[in-house]
Amino acid sequence: MGHHLVLQVIAKLLIPLILLFALYVQFHGDFGPGGGFQAGVIFASGFILYALIYGIENLRKVVPLDFLRILSSLGLMLYIGTGVAGLLLGGNFLDYNVLGSNPVAGQHLGILLIELGVGITVASVMLQMFYVFARP
Repeated sequence: MGHHLVLQVIAKLLIPLILLFALYVQFHGDFGPGGGFQAGVIFASGFILYALIYGIENLRKVVPLDFLRILSSLGLMLYIGTGVAGLLLGGNFLDYNVLGSNPVAGQHLGILLIELGVGITVASVMLQMFYVFARP
């Protein structure tokens, strides 16, 4: 992989922009198109590009498989925890109205937490699937 200097330079420029765009899609999903699933896929694609240019073993050093397993579990727990918090605060499962001081604030906080959980889970599961299919 050391002979592709042009690809490596372009990837060094593109990968941070891809990750930044994923964050934009993640946190702008409340107000427009986008959200957790789309952001997770975009975020994972940045790391997959890294693996394609610099090698899968370098990606495994940057993002170990055990870390991805923990991250996917944390994203799922964030999603479920948001729903359970609604139950504990007197609402239904995934009832965001009770999460804030007023229903609008609760809706905003609930959607933000749910979409963050989805984004973390999707990105980590996509990378785990890539690791399975890209075994050397």
